[in-house]
Amino acid sequence: MIAVVGHPDLTVPTLALLEEELRSRLAGRARAGRAGLVRAGRGLPVAFGRAAHKAGLALVTVLPSRGGMPGHVAGPDRDAAGELLLLSRMVRLVEYDPADRASCIIADEALVRSCARVLAVWDGSPSNGRDATAHLVAYARSHGVDVEVLWPRGAEHRTVPSAKAPGARGLTGRFPRTTD
Repeated sequence: MIAVVGHPDLTVPTLALLEEELRSRLAGRARAGRAGLVRAGRGLPVAFGRAAHKAGLALVTVLPSRGGMPGHVAGPDRDAAGELLLLSRMVRLVEYDPADRASCIIADEALVRSCARVLAVWDGSPSNGRDATAHLVAYARSHGVDVEVLWPRGAEHRTVPSAKAPGARGLTGRFPRTTD
């Protein structure tokens, strides 16, 4: 299983750049029978899901749950979760509260432990009050999980995310037209 982690505030051009980079990296792993694992949300998870689909890699989407039943996915992430579900071959329910940062980090740590490899979309910056990417990279490495860091030339993220910034919501739920 291959998981993806990364900055939550990637710019729209960066997400488009990453989708192609991820597709090319995942193509060989699809032939090896691997699967991709992503926690439902906008931005990087959708780029990863689209890339996995184009590469022929099975996708597993993680949804929040409460008491074994699917939990609430907040408005901005709802469309993205819907697209990921359409792209997925399997859904995994995990107990966590998407509104609680600590709960999300605990869920991400459990997902990382369940994988053989983590693709980390990370510029090398330290974790802060919003972005736990550095923590998850260190966590994966400390648990013997292979980590592959991706930060393509031209990639950017906002250090202070703003809801008013153009494209601040990143990739959301529009299912792309495919030619295959």
